[in-house]
Amino acid sequence: MQNPQQDPLSLTSRLSWALLSLRVAVFVVMFVWTLDKFVNPAHSMKIFEKFYSIGGVPETAVYVLGAFQLALVLAFVAGFAKRYTYGLVFLLHGASTLSSFQQYFDAFNHLLFFAAWPMWAACFALYLLRDADTKFAMSH
Repeated sequence: MQNPQQDPLSLTSRLSWALLSLRVAVFVVMFVWTLDKFVNPAHSMKIFEKFYSIGGVPETAVYVLGAFQLALVLAFVAGFAKRYTYGLVFLLHGASTLSSFQQYFDAFNHLLFFAAWPMWAACFALYLLRDADTKFAMSH
């Protein structure tokens, strides 16, 4: 067995790379959802109505929410204020995952909705292990 201190890919190093990969992957999904608010605000308005039962959301509100979400996901991918940004991403993605609950009962017509669960687990892992997520992170 190799001495972990002599191993260039020690557990700490592998963990930091693994957490970075989760952070970037979650960011990519959240970033595209954020861009959708600016590119196609009508889509977001329909999502609010269908999944959150909030109808009549004005387009301006979608842009404002998009701006807040953009600031959040950029801070998240930068590893800034991890307790708050990772926690908010976990909570927001969790709300999104749970708001789609009806889709899970018709699983074979809504297979893509199931991708939300491993991503939510990745958000949870990132939150729990935020202090070990140090690779290219602004705060340690």
